[in-house]
Amino acid sequence: MDANGTSVTTRQRRARLRLTLFLAAAVAAAGVMLGLYALDALKGLELRSVDTRFSVRGAQSQPDDLAVVAIDTRTFNKLGLQWPFPRRKHAQVLDNLRKDGAKAIAFDVQFTEQTDPRDDNALIEAVGRSKNVVLATTEAENGRTAVLGGERTLRAIHARAGNALLPNDGGGTLRRTWYSAAGLKTLGIATAEDVLGHPIKPSALGGKTAWIDYRGGPGTILTLSYSDVLHDNFRTGTFKNRIVVIGPAAPTLGDVHPTSVTGQDLMSGAEIQANAIWTALHGFPLQPVAKFWTPLLIILFALAAPLLFLALTARESVLVLILVALSYTVATQVLFNRGTIVPFVYPMVALGLSAVLGTAVHAVTAAFEREMVRDVFSRFVPESVVSEVLSQTGEGLRLGGERKIATVLFSDLRGFTSYAETLPPATVISVLNRYLTLMSDVILDNGGTLVAYMGDGIMAVFGAPIEQDDHADRALRAARHMTGPALQEFNQWMRDQGVGEGFRMGVGLMSGEVMSGNVGSERRLEYTAIGDTTNTAARLEGMTKGQPYMVFVAGTTVKAALDPPDDLVNVERMEVRGRREQVDVWALPDAPVPGASSS
Repeated sequence: MDANGTSVTTRQRRARLRLTLFLAAAVAAAGVMLGLYALDALKGLELRSVDTRFSVRGAQSQPDDLAVVAIDTRTFNKLGLQWPFPRRKHAQVLDNLRKDGAKAIAFDVQFTEQTDPRDDNALIEAVGRSKNVVLATTEAENGRTAVLGGERTLRAIHARAGNALLPNDGGGTLRRTWYSAAGLKTLGIATAEDVLGHPIKPSALGGKTAWIDYRGGPGTILTLSYSDVLHDNFRTGTFKNRIVVIGPAAPTLGDVHPTSVTGQDLMSGAEIQANAIWTALHGFPLQPVAKFWTPLLIILFALAAPLLFLALTARESVLVLILVALSYTVATQVLFNRGTIVPFVYPMVALGLSAVLGTAVHAVTAAFEREMVRDVFSRFVPESVVSEVLSQTGEGLRLGGERKIATVLFSDLRGFTSYAETLPPATVISVLNRYLTLMSDVILDNGGTLVAYMGDGIMAVFGAPIEQDDHADRALRAARHMTGPALQEFNQWMRDQGVGEGFRMGVGLMSGEVMSGNVGSERRLEYTAIGDTTNTAARLEGMTKGQPYMVFVAGTTVKAALDPPDDLVNVERMEVRGRREQVDVWALPDAPVPGASSS
């Protein structure tokens, strides 16, 4: 047995049960999250977490090797033309860009259908005069396209086509690029290859798709209006050594999309393609970690909370879990800023789920263990103080005692013994239970501890086992209420029930040092308060017999009271059996008790 009266074997079983439950919580959290991961259930949230990381990182410096020529609303207002524009206009734009020194041009406009032959030829000739022109298409089959009449024409003018299609997530958000689509390399890959002068390997993407490393929100990349370029209305050298993407930007053309960096706004397809080109040119700098990291992190985070609850207190565990969550959040952002995307939502939800399950297991096991202690404690500590004692001592259930400064109360119902001899046992028990209930409620309501019932007698203590600075005041209030309203209610009940006219009481109060604690054996324990203070309180209660007062109060109680009653009556200094020194005795005036016997 340990100091709490619990066998070591029992404690070991409880520890094993606790460990099992916490591990079960970890397995449950991990299992649920691995299932959700297998189903891609939180994919949308995970993607949005990457968007948030873009937002936190903020816009990067404007690339000095990229520009966008936007077919925007201003262009339509300036030119007064309907879409599609005559291809000679596009030819003129290409010539102006070539003359200004553009390094490469990606035309994010489809030219798969014939129009006016003169316009078509003008565009073909302008493409031929320019260097490194990539023409967009969304219609390809096995790498073949009908752009400007097909591959034969493109080879003749030293141009190429690139698939402008990009993978979109839920809601049409464009976050990534393919290497190729329908057998044709994407516009970003094709343009980057022309600039680099060598092919880009598919392995460079790090997977089937690659994250577009957006430089920032709309307008981050240098953007000029198509109409200004057409009319040569820009500063000379603006496009020198830049890769230029020409494409629609007017909302009416429908080529605007949500992206990782637009929030509630939209970005033109031309600027998205420009960001894709930058990403390819710089070796796809934004890479996710290997796929095995997600399930591994789920398992680790699912284990975190239960293990912490096993090793630390509940409060410490919660604080550490918050620290872990904050640290991981910061780490994911730092790694993102350095080009690495680590899973965030799945591990964090796993951590949160394991924390909830761990907290639940902790609460259940703590309640179970606490109830076990309560069951043991309640055998020898009055129920009135079990909760408060447990809150202060936890499982510290000791057989020893401690010295307390307290006020002890003894009470007795005058004449009850002879009264009981004249009535049936059932009636006596009913009357006694009614009396004890009323008096006990008064004591408990004033913060007292019920130590024992002795027939119709009651022993209570104020200030132990829970310390109370105002123990004497509480005892005085309880005594006044017991001999006043409570006794009147009891006597009235007796008359209403036809079982008697009522009684008087005797109450003794004494304040001083008591030895408070648990006495008995491992099999039978009781809480008590012993010492001269207890003995004197019992004697004072007995000394009220034949006196005009029902409550005798020792002088020590009057001195200990923080706010002693004004109507206390100094009786006299009296001899108390069992004490060498006399005791200053005070009395509380009786409240009128109609019909009560003075015997």
